[in-house]
Amino acid sequence: MLEAAVILLRWLQYSSAVVLFGAPLFLLHSFGAPAVPNLIQARAALFVAAGVVALGSLAALVAQTAVMAGSLSEAVRPASLSFMVTGTALGMAMAARAGLALLGLAAILAMRPGRALWALTATTGLAVVASFAWTGHGAATDGAGGLVHLTADIVHAAAAALWLGALTALTILLLRRTGPDDLAIHRALDGFSGLGTLAVVLLVLTGLVNSWFLVGPARVMEIGASPYGQLLIAKLALFALMLALAARNRFRLTPALGSALAGGQDPRPAFQRLRHSVLAETLAGALLLAVVAVMGTLAPPSAM
Repeated sequence: MLEAAVILLRWLQYSSAVVLFGAPLFLLHSFGAPAVPNLIQARAALFVAAGVVALGSLAALVAQTAVMAGSLSEAVRPASLSFMVTGTALGMAMAARAGLALLGLAAILAMRPGRALWALTATTGLAVVASFAWTGHGAATDGAGGLVHLTADIVHAAAAALWLGALTALTILLLRRTGPDDLAIHRALDGFSGLGTLAVVLLVLTGLVNSWFLVGPARVMEIGASPYGQLLIAKLALFALMLALAARNRFRLTPALGSALAGGQDPRPAFQRLRHSVLAETLAGALLLAVVAVMGTLAPPSAM
């Protein structure tokens, strides 16, 4: 039961962290003017994301302490929590993550929607995303390759957050679309193409580095023999599905929307197709994060 709670809390933190980093970065990149459409919805999404990261980190701290101490009653003792925070890297990372999320929450409450808030939130989100690598498989690699693996793990997490957080912001824009927003949303779709391409390139390169350390070339043919390897295959399948949806959005659906807007046609059918496709891509990303949350609790083939 406690292990399931740890996985669920990891997924909630992952899902919220990607929004905290990728969504404001998308807004900064895709909109040059201060008048970004649907700012209230974007601000609300960031507020919820920061709150979930803060509460989820604290709850995960208690759950992980319970796993290590053997019971929930022992985990809530101040001495147990204090040891977890001061004596383990996992506890330190969770406490730091909660503090960063609370800082982002205060900024969202105090500042008006705009470039300054998006920049501060994206910076906070990047630190939150990087904190997961602090206690992940990349931080456990010994020897000369340790720094290479940790760096690749951080870049991999940031690239995934960039893609999935931007997708979340784009989904909000499409779901909250109003007529006057049409041209701005089309420009945002074009802007997302550049961010998505950068994210994919970084994900592929760092994924290869991580696989070298976690699986190893000698075990590639036996990857399906372990639970970790089976989940890695599922992760790659979801990644391929997201790539296919992203390519369809970029090369078919977005140009179709542009043609409809330029020709004075009714853009609603084109928006509907885009909305469905982007939502499917976002849901696939959420499922991928769930797979990653489980993988983080398993030993990779290289450790066996």
